[in-house]
Amino acid sequence: MEHKQHIFDQTIKTLKEWLKTKNQPDYKAKQIIHWVHHEQTLDPQLMTNLNKQIRQELANDFNWKNLEFDEPLYSKDGCIKWLLSTKSKSKVETVFIPETNRGTLCISSQAGCSLACTFCSTGAQGFSGNLSLAEIISQVWTAKKHLATNHTEQKLTNIVFMGMGEPLLNYNAVTSAVDLLLDDLAYGLSKYKVTISTSGIVPKMEKLKLTSKCSLAVSLHAPNDELRDTIMPINKKHPLKELIKCCSNYFKETPKRKITFEYAMLKGVNDTSNQAKQLIKLLANCPCKINLIPFNPFPKTIYECSSFNTIKNFQSILQKAGINTTIRKTRGQDIDAACGQLAGEVLDKTTRTESGKLYRTKLRNKKRPSN
Repeated sequence: MEHKQHIFDQTIKTLKEWLKTKNQPDYKAKQIIHWVHHEQTLDPQLMTNLNKQIRQELANDFNWKNLEFDEPLYSKDGCIKWLLSTKSKSKVETVFIPETNRGTLCISSQAGCSLACTFCSTGAQGFSGNLSLAEIISQVWTAKKHLATNHTEQKLTNIVFMGMGEPLLNYNAVTSAVDLLLDDLAYGLSKYKVTISTSGIVPKMEKLKLTSKCSLAVSLHAPNDELRDTIMPINKKHPLKELIKCCSNYFKETPKRKITFEYAMLKGVNDTSNQAKQLIKLLANCPCKINLIPFNPFPKTIYECSSFNTIKNFQSILQKAGINTTIRKTRGQDIDAACGQLAGEVLDKTTRTESGKLYRTKLRNKKRPSN
């Protein structure tokens, strides 16, 4: 039996190409996208502004079953987590975070992650593969459907690619998903409400700023190359000078927009007053805001979270230098849904060397930085 493409894998462009093979006008691609994503319809026979022939062709040519999700898990603070079973036989996590005036969905772009950041549970699990467009957008479709059915008072207002994986290492699928999220015919979200978070894949960042209007967050976590090399191996390929140069020019054409830098607060590692001052110097010419993230523990981690007083002091130093700095509220810890905790049931299919162990050993034996 021939494998059918999933309807979630289709963009307006691919649907236009499909319609051409059926001798149908390409404007109907927009109608199909509207039915699937805006109206959340997975039965082509209900698409009443399409003729019977197209509806039957759609039913015949595409897979219309929603992807496989486990029953949602509920946190005491209202967060909801879903587990998606992927084509690579992994479990990928999606988290909805409700707040008073918004609802943020944190979605995944890969099964696991190959970058081996030492403070991240997902990185410790290894890499199983990129998610398809269908696997990415189904996370949004499923969460939106669940809320509309079970929690009508809550809405999806923000989407952040801050779940499992490095989004820019799955560039085509992620940017296709972003296009659907911003399309008024699909999800109709504002460019300010859809954010891609990256560890700093500079060539892809340069490409992204030319092709997408979405917001950008950068996982920074260290104020100098020596420390960042240790906790984020990607820094050896794209060091801070290269990364910050890209960030400084990222919203050059729209100066009111700013990069968000994410900074996990690690006790005795990156949280000193001197390191805050280094951070101010590093970002002196970069329009930005900083989000300090209390570290969320996971099994076998070597790290602890900085104390609340340390985090507040770090924030105060940055704010006095004129940098808009917030502290992220920890949510969903009781269902392992907090930032840095997402892991799922992934299988390590990389050929990862012993370097990851060396990074951990170096950091474990290193004294508290004096600078």
